[in-house]
Amino acid sequence: MDAGSFIARKYRIWQRVQTAVELIYPPRCLSCGELTESDFGLCALCWRDTPFIGGTVCDRCGMPLPGGTDGHRIECDDCLKAPRPWRDGRAALLYQGRARSLILALKHSDRPELARPAAQWMAQAGRGLFRPGMVIAPVPLHWSRLIKRRYNQSALLAQHLGREVGLETCPDLLTRRAKTPVLDGKTAAERARLLKNAISAHPKRRHRMHGRDVLLVDDVMTSGATLAACTQACISSGANHIFVLVLARVAKDA
Repeated sequence: MDAGSFIARKYRIWQRVQTAVELIYPPRCLSCGELTESDFGLCALCWRDTPFIGGTVCDRCGMPLPGGTDGHRIECDDCLKAPRPWRDGRAALLYQGRARSLILALKHSDRPELARPAAQWMAQAGRGLFRPGMVIAPVPLHWSRLIKRRYNQSALLAQHLGREVGLETCPDLLTRRAKTPVLDGKTAAERARLLKNAISAHPKRRHRMHGRDVLLVDDVMTSGATLAACTQACISSGANHIFVLVLARVAKDA
């Protein structure tokens, strides 16, 4: 048997195995469990009900804005009143409805497989952020929370995103030195105070961001205080420009 025939035979066997697997484990919607056409996807109904962000957005934080673009930089009122320390930011979803349920499942319900399609959505939302030589870093978890959850959902998103867009990922570029309380319900000022000096560059990894652009990845942006603390840690370690990309953005009316 020549090489071409051998490869063709292996491919036919692989196709049969794939068909058998699909018959036993047909692809299902990540959200509702209904049958779908492909793995790691949403059914038509869930896709329609998932609040993807599109149209005009704040260039700094990714918040959707009314109206169209005129070719000039656009920032929301919050970013104009309190400028962010990073350069540009984007979000794939609004943190509400089905998006909120998916993120809570990824974060607290042991659904790490959700990170793969989520990273694909983020790659689409953040396509204007990626730069040659950029390093991707997730927002870190304190070690005690990492033990409890068993994985850092932001690190999973960062790893899948890096593969999707062909950029280097450093999962422990940053470290959370202090265990902060849950920030839900805290004001922006309270969040900033609690996070002060809580995040720093990993002493054995800081050289990997020196003079380079850094893309910070997180699951949800609320006030932006955590991402601001991460940005300051990167800047203090000699990073160039900092960009942020999150799976979901909390809107004021959410």
